[in-house]
Amino acid sequence: MATFVQKFGGTSVGDPKRIARCAARVKQRRDEGHDIVVVVSAMGQTTDELIELAERVNDKAPRRELDMLMATGEQVSVALFSMALEKIGVPATSLTGGQAGVSTDGMFGRARVTRVSRERLDREIALRRVPVVCGFQGLSADGEVTTLGRGGSDTTAVALAAALQIAEHGGSCEIFTDVDGVYTADPRLVPSASKLARISYEEMLELALLGAQVMHPRAVLFGERYGVPIHVRHSQRTETGTLICRETPDMEDVMVVGAALKADLGRVSLRRIPNNPGMQGMLFEAVAKAGILVDDIVQTEFGEMASISFTVDHSELADVKIAASQVLDRVGTGELAIEIGLSKVSVVGTGMKSHVGVASRMFTALGNAGISIHNITTSEIKISCIVGKEHGQRALAIAHEAFGLDRLGAAQAAGTAG
Repeated sequence: MATFVQKFGGTSVGDPKRIARCAARVKQRRDEGHDIVVVVSAMGQTTDELIELAERVNDKAPRRELDMLMATGEQVSVALFSMALEKIGVPATSLTGGQAGVSTDGMFGRARVTRVSRERLDREIALRRVPVVCGFQGLSADGEVTTLGRGGSDTTAVALAAALQIAEHGGSCEIFTDVDGVYTADPRLVPSASKLARISYEEMLELALLGAQVMHPRAVLFGERYGVPIHVRHSQRTETGTLICRETPDMEDVMVVGAALKADLGRVSLRRIPNNPGMQGMLFEAVAKAGILVDDIVQTEFGEMASISFTVDHSELADVKIAASQVLDRVGTGELAIEIGLSKVSVVGTGMKSHVGVASRMFTALGNAGISIHNITTSEIKISCIVGKEHGQRALAIAHEAFGLDRLGAAQAAGTAG
């Protein structure tokens, strides 16, 4: 007997028929003799609708109240899902994140999971009941309801799987969604993208951070840290999806496994600031306190002065402008410039560690297409290029083709990916 955590996304539980199909899937796994914990997102577009409703009431609503409101979406889902399970003879208990033992820090809207107590889950499982847990939320040390940000239900699912130590007995965390698995690129943007049979945590984390939306980065990080096998599957189909797992030696044979696009970025530049020790720390401490995730960072020195530029998601520009302006006020010099209309195209693969010519292939392909590169960043397993937003999708398709990614999924399935 193994324990499986099964997470169902918003589109998977978008209406009563879909909920019933997902409940049948839980029953099928349970009938095999396994213990099941279910994590559910809010139905369909519920979260967006709640945000819109809040804006109609108060367009500057406190984040605490927004979290209190948005957490209700998952509560509707878990109650309905539990009812669907009971209808087909599977005893179930719906639980909020807090009731399920998910503890978080106090950052409203962007909370991080700090601990998972498994006592309530163990108790329900011992009673042969299926706990159905609200994703996306938890309870802070002060007893406040907090939400984990977009995609936080993935994080909830993997965090619960880690706490339950499912890998020790052959279980996995099954992420059921509206796609068949992890693709070499977003198939909505690159129709020739192929489905991967497997991908390493490291590669999946990079792709998630670089714009691939199939998995939440924090969920992948939990999986890697605690060795949780993550199986991404389609909620309405039975085909095998993509396994996210630890890297094996043969994975490095493949130069690149995926390409990703961040389509809507802004670049923030602080110009003519003092090139003093601690300047960078002051700036990015202020940005971090605002809960803003920073992308690429570039510093240029001009003797005693410097310029620091970094990119963020377009939605973060308003908050980062406030934080950066406060730093300039403290310094007493410099100017702030914000550039919009940028995208970032990236390729990822652990094979970059042992293959040469990856960068030249990508740059040559973009250059031959007449696409200018505004900035380049690299790591051991990724290469990213900032381009104009108007070229973003085409640049993604070009990079995908340059590395033959349309053929990778079939090669993996045939055992010839190397």
